[in-house]
Amino acid sequence: MSLAEYLKEKLLDFFIGILCAALISGLLIFTGSNPYAVVYSLVLTFVGALICISADYLKRRNFYKNLLFCMRAMDKLYLLSEMVSPPGFYEGNVLCEALKLSNKAMNDQIAVYKNSMEEYREYIESWVHEIKTPIASGMLIVENNQSNAVKSIGEEIEKIDAFVEQALFYSRSSSVEKDYIIKEQSLREIVLSAVRRNSKTLIQNKVLVEVEDFDFKVYTDSKWIDFILNQIISNSVKYKSENPKIKFSAERIDTNVSLFVEDNGIGISPKDAGRVFEKGFTGENGRKFKKSTGIGLYLCKKLCEKLGLSISISSKEGEWTRVGIVFPMGGTHLLS
Repeated sequence: MSLAEYLKEKLLDFFIGILCAALISGLLIFTGSNPYAVVYSLVLTFVGALICISADYLKRRNFYKNLLFCMRAMDKLYLLSEMVSPPGFYEGNVLCEALKLSNKAMNDQIAVYKNSMEEYREYIESWVHEIKTPIASGMLIVENNQSNAVKSIGEEIEKIDAFVEQALFYSRSSSVEKDYIIKEQSLREIVLSAVRRNSKTLIQNKVLVEVEDFDFKVYTDSKWIDFILNQIISNSVKYKSENPKIKFSAERIDTNVSLFVEDNGIGISPKDAGRVFEKGFTGENGRKFKKSTGIGLYLCKKLCEKLGLSISISSKEGEWTRVGIVFPMGGTHLLS
């Protein structure tokens, strides 16, 4: 609050004060009071008013200056009420009380939504575990009854299973820290495990898999990184070209280990390349082939961030797509 703003706000008070002083002076002169006494009384009144105004201005200026400083400096504005102390004048005290009550109401409302989301997440996880049983039974029936029609049904059941798993990981993606075990893993074993898990799909689609000879140790959670690789392999199969091929390679760069998954598929349009990790974004190829949900790569990005990894994607349309995952080296690994 500047002095000019303060004086402008108090303009009516000053006008009334001056008018009252003039009326009192006129009344004193009219009653025959000593002119010097009238002047002295006016001077004393002016000095007293100036002292009161100055003290009030400084108090308000310091309070609002501190308030604005906190607002501009803080990342989490909802903590503003905790940083500002009551200033000692009525309007400021009312403002502080209003901020605290507003913050409490907001926290109460957030707690309601958090509980609701937690209940929904628990329901989704329970539903996924329940639905896994009939899916497994269906796959068993398919394996015991080999025919072209049953095989087609089996393929659709596998797709359902993949979507169900995606729903499970999506529901858990906001609370990875509650369900993870970070430990030293063999990067090659992680890759081979993901390839084995997708072997049936890879064989059916005649995809050639090449795993280079690398043997790096990384710190991560095997379950979550396995899901990430499954999503990447699934995308490679979805958008394959003739004579499809997926190549896995890795190298150490400074203090990091980078895993690369490269395919010779249809690639990504340049205009879509910067948005592939956005939630719900399907892109030109997703709309053309009607195979994309826009969730897979979004989940990969989100889970990598939770696990302290970084993921990137590069592509040349019509020729290749390359996904890179960077694992920081070290004996400890903390979630972000």
